[in-house]
Amino acid sequence: MNVDLPGAQWFKSSHSSGGQECVEVAFLDSGLVGVRDSKNPNGPALVFNPGEWEAFTASVQDGEFYRP
Repeated sequence: MNVDLPGAQWFKSSHSSGGQECVEVAFLDSGLVGVRDSKNPNGPALVFNPGEWEAFTASVQDGEFYRP
């Protein structure tokens, strides 16, 4: 999938502590969502369609990725 990212408005979570282990998210055209490493803003980004993003965020909220 080719998505034009240069004009994207990237942001970090309000829960981010401002440290070095952050991701940034951008809401893109057609409901797509971009995710990138904040330490490498010119590097690759993942792009999720609306269903994938909804499933991912629901899994995060449910604690599916929690590692003690």
